Amino acid sequence: MNPAHDSHFGKIRDGVASYLKDADPDETQEWMDSLDGLLSDAGPDRARYLMLRMLERASAQRVSLPPLLSTDYVNTIPTSMEPEFPGDEAMEKRYRRWMRWNSAIMVHRAQRPGIGVGGHISTYASAAALYEVGFNHFFRGKDHPGGGDHIFFQGHASPGMYARAFLEGRLSEEDMDGFRQEKSKPEHGMPSYPHPHDMPEFWEFPTVSMGLGPMDAIYQARFNKYLGDRGIKDTSQQHVWAFLGDGEMDEPEARGLIQQAAVNNLDNLTFVVNCNLQRLDGPVRGNTKIIQELESFFRGAGWNVIKVIWAREWDRLLEKDQDGHLVDVMNTTTDGDYQTFKGKDGAYVREFFFNRDPETAKLVEDMTDEEIFALRRGGHDYRKIYAAYQRAMETKDQPTVILAHTIKGYGLGHNFEGRNATHQMKKLTLDDLKRFRDKQEIPISDEVLEANPKTPPYYNPGPDSPEIQYMLERRKALGGPLPERRVEYTPLSIPDADIMTPVLKGSGKQKVATTMALVRTLKELMEDPEIQKRLVPIIPDEARTFGMDSWFPTLKIY
Repeated sequence: MNPAHDSHFGKIRDGVASYLKDADPDETQEWMDSLDGLLSDAGPDRARYLMLRMLERASAQRVSLPPLLSTDYVNTIPTSMEPEFPGDEAMEKRYRRWMRWNSAIMVHRAQRPGIGVGGHISTYASAAALYEVGFNHFFRGKDHPGGGDHIFFQGHASPGMYARAFLEGRLSEEDMDGFRQEKSKPEHGMPSYPHPHDMPEFWEFPTVSMGLGPMDAIYQARFNKYLGDRGIKDTSQQHVWAFLGDGEMDEPEARGLIQQAAVNNLDNLTFVVNCNLQRLDGPVRGNTKIIQELESFFRGAGWNVIKVIWAREWDRLLEKDQDGHLVDVMNTTTDGDYQTFKGKDGAYVREFFFNRDPETAKLVEDMTDEEIFALRRGGHDYRKIYAAYQRAMETKDQPTVILAHTIKGYGLGHNFEGRNATHQMKKLTLDDLKRFRDKQEIPISDEVLEANPKTPPYYNPGPDSPEIQYMLERRKALGGPLPERRVEYTPLSIPDADIMTPVLKGSGKQKVATTMALVRTLKELMEDPEIQKRLVPIIPDEARTFGMDSWFPTLKIY
């Protein structure tokens, strides 16, 4: 090995190669010489591409490698590796638009005179496709033969779940008009955030305040593994999904337990982070890139990371980008700029994005400004989302996080999409309503909207329409409606009181700490086989300090 090789060898892959035994130095030298030849003949860009493809193939073949913490700002799954989309995309798009309309109108109507209870319009608008791919093709309901999935819905997106339930016939117009009015409409009031307290048969999990959803999802996935491993319930077909916001991921609680998911190999868990780049007060990251930051964070913690950045309209441009100029522009554009582009128009995007490099300017020279502005982000593309979800379900031994690039307020019109204030915007003007209606192709006339702009109508074509029939059939095939909470259960048999006789005698003259008393009480309960297998010891450390090691022969260590 020559000195040039030797001086850099210890830095490869953060130094990992420096202490691994070289079983065949001659073969190693051949590979190094091949890389040198590739660099000399084809240049660093081609070498980088081939190295990344080799890493991709190694990962697919389950070769253990330290993670590459940050990749280019492009989709993780190449177009050539996307599976066929199995549904009727046009059909699903039609009723997804109805849901966008109904969810926004529900919040808008909740601002009518005498009510004014607030709510969120733009979050669900940005995440509608992320949810609908799941509802139509992945989320298993309670009647699925393998058991239902556990879905932790993002709190601010709850209007979209209500809008779907309205189309399904599970909620009425009166229910929709009871949004955030649990006290004044006790029979029809619906909470703004998911919580089973006021809707015990609808919401399964509370997910707000921030950080509660991701933590609970991790523990639910871990508990599902425990149930299967202990033979209590077959959970092998049940998956845990947590829908989160990129701003939400700044909460310490939201990131604080992710190592537990990797350490416990929770391949039954998927986080879907809706990266619309905005929070309540403005950009999540203005001068950097939140998706790249989260990619490094989750890869470093041992997660499988799938980025869904660009929609199918970009595929042709990326294919033409032989020398990586477009990828370089994508890599060096900040989140603040991406948000600005969406608030402008196609001419602005051409000038300040594509024209930053003469080669990328050539890529779009045959496109109109309107076509440039219509280039979507990946979180709004059914095919890209479906490919990501399918890859997540196929991943073994690792939890998966999907980072989806979206537009906050997507589909609501130019006054809402990507605006800094869109998180707080709860009302639509008459002009906004008309533009929104036109964009979503809702069959409601100007006269109807003009009659009372404060209470525009919901839209539901009825249960006999082909779209609603299709939607209901998809849910039936997947095991029934969601969200749904079932409260029936088989109670455990209470053991005979005699089992506690040793504890009831007390400790005599010996003083016993409360911790030791608890340990002794539980140790007696473990004599009952039904109670025993349902005890889940989660002990970070110091079990022996408190005498809990006496449980190990009975409970084992999980």
